[in-house]
Amino acid sequence: MWIRSRKWLLALVVGALLPVTIGGEAAASAAPVCDPGGTGQRSAADPAAVKIKVWLAGDSTMADPRTSCPVGWGNQFGPLFTGDVTVVNNAVAGRSVQTWLYESNVQSTMDSGGECVVSPKTYAQRWTSMLDPVTGMKAGDYLFIQFGINDGSRTCPRHVGPARYQELLGVMVKAAKDRGVRPVLLTPVAAITCSGATAVGNRGFLTETMAAGRAAQVPVIDLHKLSYTLYNSLKFCPNDGDYTRGPVGAFFCADHTHFEAAGARQIAGVVAKAVRDQKIPLASYLR
Repeated sequence: MWIRSRKWLLALVVGALLPVTIGGEAAASAAPVCDPGGTGQRSAADPAAVKIKVWLAGDSTMADPRTSCPVGWGNQFGPLFTGDVTVVNNAVAGRSVQTWLYESNVQSTMDSGGECVVSPKTYAQRWTSMLDPVTGMKAGDYLFIQFGINDGSRTCPRHVGPARYQELLGVMVKAAKDRGVRPVLLTPVAAITCSGATAVGNRGFLTETMAAGRAAQVPVIDLHKLSYTLYNSLKFCPNDGDYTRGPVGAFFCADHTHFEAAGARQIAGVVAKAVRDQKIPLASYLR
């Protein structure tokens, strides 16, 4: 009798320790999964914890500095994000979209259609590296593209016509999307041009950038308009053409186009605000 009682008690204890099964599968625990160490850290499955890169392609107004001035706004973009984002700045001074893509393969002669001859049609190393499946852009990354300042040159190799400009933006956007990368186009940042007491626009390729964005269904940040709107809020106009003194001198180099570090920082902030305002998913990584 005592032995039977012990066997019954042992079976009862073992049964209590085993998980309840439903249809042969262990039933899920009602208790939520929690952080046992109480660290409050994000789980690996949390999208906001994923490390991503923001790749930049553009000209000197975006590029990292080689001297104290100019400083491109891309150089000041990284600190605006959490540690989960790395900004890779591949903008290069003096480039149009075509010379950025093809570099020395763009010839100084034009074809019958008025476009610079590209021969051979092989990409520059910077773009080839970004397309590399191991070391380049990955799914979930972003690609910010800003050209349109040097592209208006009348002479080769920098010259790019409107149709060709839009075509090459499309080439870059498609390559990014094919890799699961999210492209963002930007109209060219404005220089400071005053009409009396008002800062006004002064760049081309605005409609082409917008059209390329619509065609590819990708976001377009109108940095051209946002930048001269910023200049008006800072009361940069009227200006007598001296860009070395006062608020204008603190913002721009000794020209009306390129930025001191403080100016680049403010332009980077304008871009970041546009990312948030336009609800681009990258906004979740902003500080």
